[in-house]
Amino acid sequence: MEQDRIRAFALELFEAERNRLPVAPLTDRADMTVYAAYMIQMENIKRVESMGYHVSGKKIGLTSLGMQEQLGVHEPDYGHLFSAMDCSAGMVNASELIQPKIEAEVAFVLKKELPGGFVTAEEVCAAADYVTAAFEIVDSRVADWRIKLPDTIADNASSGRYILGGKRVGVSRVDLPSEHMRLWKNDVCIDEGTGAAVLGNPIIAVAWLANKLWEYGSPLKAGEVILSGAFTAAPAAVKGDRFRAEFSTLGIVEGEFL
Repeated sequence: MEQDRIRAFALELFEAERNRLPVAPLTDRADMTVYAAYMIQMENIKRVESMGYHVSGKKIGLTSLGMQEQLGVHEPDYGHLFSAMDCSAGMVNASELIQPKIEAEVAFVLKKELPGGFVTAEEVCAAADYVTAAFEIVDSRVADWRIKLPDTIADNASSGRYILGGKRVGVSRVDLPSEHMRLWKNDVCIDEGTGAAVLGNPIIAVAWLANKLWEYGSPLKAGEVILSGAFTAAPAAVKGDRFRAEFSTLGIVEGEFL
């Protein structure tokens, strides 16, 4: 895809987020490779950084086999997090989002850089300061969530907001594949799952991310938050909704849409 088209699509997605007006799927209007989609994503990451915002981490999407099969892909995708997306006080301003959904997952916080290439699960554990319960609020600038893989990648992997829980646990102190989570919406339990839904183990998802980023010349950095992927399907969220995820070891994370 020519550079002018990449810049035009990036600007379109940027304006869609700023004005909260979704756009038609990019893949309905152009043939787009995964590489071109990541180039569109990076155009907007650079644009937002130039406005003074700070990248606080990364998120991994499409970690369940069901979602990969639905989109016809064989690996996850990733997007960038900004510190301005951090809603760890537990309050999310619904009016700033377009069509949010919420995912319960495990967040890794790194204590040292994790260069990619051939990163192993053991190296992820050594680089992680701790893990904690988390919510990722995903949002799409593409109308009605009518996305194919390049659409969501170009749209920063549908990143929106995130909430970190208050309990910090060393990676060696939790069996992440067996970690159980129950998801509550407005005091009703609506779903449950385990870490095994995330590529079999959330640690594997983080290793994949480190190695994938290395293809683009970028390491995971000390201090970054890594959202490793959803334990269950993502329910829609609207103003007035309250969510709570109860993890067997990682404790509780809560969020309310105002």
